[in-house]
Amino acid sequence: MPKLKPDTQRARREHILDAAEHCFARSGFHRCTMQDICKEASVSPGALYVYFSSKEALIAGIAERNRADFAARFADLADSGDVVQALRSLAQHYFVDEPAHKQLMFVEIGVEATRNPQVGEIYRSVDEFCSASFEALFERLKAEGRINPELDVLSLSRVFEVIGDGLFWRRATDPNFDAARTIPAVMRTIETLLGAPLQSPQAAPRMVAKEARQ
Repeated sequence: MPKLKPDTQRARREHILDAAEHCFARSGFHRCTMQDICKEASVSPGALYVYFSSKEALIAGIAERNRADFAARFADLADSGDVVQALRSLAQHYFVDEPAHKQLMFVEIGVEATRNPQVGEIYRSVDEFCSASFEALFERLKAEGRINPELDVLSLSRVFEVIGDGLFWRRATDPNFDAARTIPAVMRTIETLLGAPLQSPQAAPRMVAKEARQ
């Protein structure tokens, strides 16, 4: 059998992860079998095991992919001229635009993390990465004088986690939940928590100059 090109291997691996996400969301971690994932992905068991040796390995692959996606979307957030709008776009992506089955899958993995030490370690590593990203963002914005929160940065980050977890859970479990309608109210709450309108350091001198001309 000829060896697959790297691009083809990556595409097949991504396709299998997509199939696993659907299966975990639909059937749950325990009821879902490797055979179910093979069927969903239209691959043979041999092809599946080339990439993933177990359901835990599939969860690790899903988690790493999601962490990389979050890191890419988060990378330039602090440099945005309007950080509130950038946070709004992030919320729009994760709580509105992403398919609902992803939220259900995350809830399923979170529940499994309470029973399965291997899954728990994977789940917590992603959770800690996201928490550290928000803490670093808020520390930078506070140091630059762009926010003035009443809460300390650690507490502020924890409140963000609770808001995010609530949105994930509600969308996963309530078919009548309208995330798009809820996001504006959530953003108003976030603006209050942050304590100031946000602008980039480059935008501040322009604002001062504009006020001087008036």
